[in-house]
Order: sequence, then structure tokens, then C-alpha cells
Amino acid sequence: MFLSVFEMFKVGIGPSSSHTMGPMVAAARFLDMMRASPFEFAGVRASLHGSLAFTGVGHATDRATILGLAGFLPDTYDNAKAETVLAALAKTHQLTPPELAPLAFDPKADMIFDYDTKLEGHANGMILMATDAQGDVTLRETFYSIGGGFVMTEAELAAGKNTDEGAPVPYPFKSAAEMLEMSNASRKSIAQMKRANEESRGSAAKLKSGTARLWQVMNDCINRGLETDGILPGGLNVKRRAKGIHDALQAERGLNMQAPHTINDWMSVYAMAVNEENAAGGQVVTAPTNGAAGVLPATLRYYLDHVPGASEAHIEDFLLTAAAIGGLVKFNASISGAEAGCQAEVGSAAAMAAAALCAVMGGTPEQVENAAEIALEHHLGMTCDPVRGLVQVPCIERNGLGAIKAVSAASLALRGDGTHLVPLDACIETMRQTGADMSEKYKETSLGGLAVNVPNC
Repeated sequence: MFLSVFEMFKVGIGPSSSHTMGPMVAAARFLDMMRASPFEFAGVRASLHGSLAFTGVGHATDRATILGLAGFLPDTYDNAKAETVLAALAKTHQLTPPELAPLAFDPKADMIFDYDTKLEGHANGMILMATDAQGDVTLRETFYSIGGGFVMTEAELAAGKNTDEGAPVPYPFKSAAEMLEMSNASRKSIAQMKRANEESRGSAAKLKSGTARLWQVMNDCINRGLETDGILPGGLNVKRRAKGIHDALQAERGLNMQAPHTINDWMSVYAMAVNEENAAGGQVVTAPTNGAAGVLPATLRYYLDHVPGASEAHIEDFLLTAAAIGGLVKFNASISGAEAGCQAEVGSAAAMAAAALCAVMGGTPEQVENAAEIALEHHLGMTCDPVRGLVQVPCIERNGLGAIKAVSAASLALRGDGTHLVPLDACIETMRQTGADMSEKYKETSLGGLAVNVPNC
């Protein structure tokens, strides 16, 4: 099993990897199908189902789908160009994707939120259709956005297709147990094994430049969030708090007035900065999702800025270790809030961050596995219940607490020798089972939990 660090961490846009990035990617794939088809097309339609329908407006799923059908992609997204396209669409009811004739599209009629028809493959389902001049559907495909910006067609999902279609890698671990066995046999760290896998499919130079870019985008996102205030979009009138908290923390530095627990505020503010940017539709990196995008950058920023002896030379190892753990979670359970609740998003992110921090602070592979298990274990059962479907409440603060748990888990693991009662594999399987048993209303539908118990207007 191989999942590249560049698949686990993808540059994209907020507010949601599964509800914004995924539909945009699906629409781009549908355009490729249209380009390869012998038919001539005159229009397109989209039908959103399940969680994509219930929380689609709050997650800008409709906007993302439309822009995807216009030719936009998350990693090259230009907001100014997007606004120009949407303004033109409002007047002409036409989309003009590259290499295709103009396509009729009326957002009010052709963007359908189907709350009643559940698609069986996954909670995040959508159907894209292309029509001829008479309005008859001549091409149709069902897509599932399975979390973290990953997209599968109905056939791919049914066939169990994953993203690994290349040559065998040196260390193809599919479980934490296999990971530790291979590490002990090879006398390599988890990051070293992951690096060998990556370089077997690419080059050391590409890995170095790619991971450097990922951290640059993550860190830039933190900094933008720390410098920006105001009200987040969406109608909840949630105030950005990261800048104010950061300004206060900066002012208190050197005044001998900060209590030891204030370090938790630093961890939280870094994470909140990212998720406020995400909620505003800014550029973020899936880690492993947009909704959980703040946990890992916050933990890495905490390491670099607050841990004595920290080195930027360890950034690549941090990201590789995190990606190895994230791959295990995705392969054996889920990173999708619509499939398994927020335990699959913030819980997975905390496990990845805890493992990565433990590794760069000198932890053994056994301690790294222990750190991941501790962090994930204490997110089990966490529901995904965004108020009004917006990735704001409780999502922004939840990332801050996820970062705190990640650091605590790494610290606890480093205090031990790596032996512990509950293996990471058992914890991941427990998360999978818990997600399967969880009521649908607690899985990113905004039909339960805080979403129905907090006034949202």
C-alpha cells in the first residue's frame, strides 16, 4: 500500500476538502470525460446527494462544482478569475471550459440539491450530466468525494480502486504492525522508509522541493490568519479571533506574566489561524482534510518556534512521518467526516501530528506509533456537527484542541519506551467501527449535535 505524501497533503482552497475541493476535482474529471467523448454537448447539470446536499451551501459545494465545470482546479485556483467567471455566468447562463464548446448552465435549475435520494457508495455523492442541444442527457457519471480531496467514480469505488497504481515500493506496510516490523528489520525510521517509498516513485529533489512548498503554504496560511481580523462569511457572524489572541500573546512576552499553560494558547492560535483562513475560503493544505487542516501545521509551528533545539532540517521528516500514519488511517478506516464523524478528521490529524512531533524529537518507531495511538484514542466517537454546515463552529476551536492533544500525546509517548496496551491498528479499527455505528445525523449533515442545539441565525 502506497499513498504519497503529496496525495495526503494537497494544496487547495477552503472551506472543505470533501465538499469544496472534491466536487471541483470531480467536475474537472467530468470535463475530461466530455473531451474524450465523440458526442457534442450543449449543456451540463449537477445533482448533489447526502452530505454534499445537506451541508453543500455552507461548504460552498455548489460554487466549487460550478467552477470545476468552468475548468478550475484547487491547486491553481485564482479567486479573482473565479469571481469574473461567476459574474459572467449570472448574465449568460453559460460556462466556457477550455477545449469545449460553451455549455448552458442555469445555477437555479441545473444545480440540484437532492436531499431525498441517497447514493449507496458514500455519504458524499454527486451526479454530473452533460446534455445535447435538445436537453437530453448523453453523458452521466456518479462521483464520490471520499475525504481529503480524494474522488472516485462509482465504478472505481465498487472495484475497490485506490490511488496506488505504480510499481512496488520498498516498504509497502498496510498496518502499523507491518510498519514496525519493517522498521525493525531494516533499522530505518518511519520517515526513512516513507522517504525510500517516495523516491522509488520520484526523485529526492522533487521530494525536497515538494515538501518545502507544502510547509511554505501551511506556514503562510498561519501567518495570514494571525494578521487578519473581521467576520467570517456564511451568516453566523463568527468573529476571527486568532489575530487578537496572537497580539495579546506577543504583548505578554517577556513580561514574566505568562503562566506555563499559556503555551496551549500558542498551539491553539496557530491552528485557529489556519482554520479561520479555511473558513474564509483561503488557500490551505489538506492535513489530512480542510476541516482538520490546522492541527498539523500548528504542531509543526509549535515545534519550530517553541521547542529548544528544533531544526527546520526536520520538516521533511515531520511531514513524511505524518503522511505514513495518515495513510494507515485512510487505508484501514476513513478520513471523511461524512463517513465517520470528526474522529476521522481532527482525530486523524492529531494522530498524524503526534507521531510526527514524537519522531522529530527523537522518538523510536515504537514511541511514534504509541504517540499516534494516544492522540487518536482520545478522539474516538467525536461527531461532525457543524452549525449551519459551516466549517466554523465547533471546527475552528476543535483544531486548536487537536493540536494540544497531539503535543500531549507525543510528550507522553516520549516518557515511555513504546510499549503500550492498545495498538494503533486496534485504535484505527475501533474508529472505523464507531464511524459505521454512528447515526447519520452526526456525520456532517448538520442534523444533530451542536448544529441543532445552537441558534444559527
